[in-house]
Amino acid sequence: LMPAIGRANTYNFTDVSNPGDPAFTQLLGINNSSTIAGYFGDGTVVPNNGFTLTLPNNYTAENYPGSVQTQVIGINNAGNTVGFYVDNGGVTHGFEDVGGTFTTIDAPGTAFNQLLGLNDNGQLAGYSSTDSTGMTLQRAFFEQSGTFTYIDGFLPSGTLNDQATGINNAGIISGFFTTASVTDGFLLNGSTLTTLIFPGSTFTQALGLNNKGQVVGDYLDAGGVMHGFVFDGVNYVSVDPPGSTSTAINGINDNGQI
Repeated sequence: LMPAIGRANTYNFTDVSNPGDPAFTQLLGINNSSTIAGYFGDGTVVPNNGFTLTLPNNYTAENYPGSVQTQVIGINNAGNTVGFYVDNGGVTHGFEDVGGTFTTIDAPGTAFNQLLGLNDNGQLAGYSSTDSTGMTLQRAFFEQSGTFTYIDGFLPSGTLNDQATGINNAGIISGFFTTASVTDGFLLNGSTLTTLIFPGSTFTQALGLNNKGQVVGDYLDAGGVMHGFVFDGVNYVSVDPPGSTSTAINGINDNGQI
């Protein structure tokens, strides 16, 4: 049986624009207090600058000290965050910010790291690569107390790149993997892998999850248009703000805010 598909008609959308660069603002994570992690800047004309946001417009800058660019991506219910930064040498590192104290977190023997999610139990999710550009040889992991556990061994054979994009309090990991022919999302619960494919799509990315089993991400339709989705474990719902031409949903809290 194919999972059911729906179209969201119950969301109220609010435009958010960081005054530091009103042309480009991206929201990447949201906790149960509705505090949002994100960044502004296109990375070229305006460098990436991280922030946290308390709605409607209370921005707090968050940039790794001395970095050239920073993206804040995940936030937990204590307000701790993870993300990545680029140093003066052009190297991309993962980081965690706990109460304003920044720590670089890179997997041993790697040249590129990004942290993309964290839970309330000190577990972090992300990926690393031995390719300094991070474009190839991506390997998903979760980390806790300095121990990195790679999860690509649970993914299908033929996987070329994979990323862990979130981890909830039960230790369930969201992410996506790419083969020569498709990009599919996944959930990993212990050693049990669930592949997530928006019906009819050959490109699905799971980009975040909450503690209620809801997953968000994006997919490409047959015409190559990107849409956001919410998956509740049974049904996929396509979500697009009115008037949008491309949508990605990066995070969801336990209250269903995206």
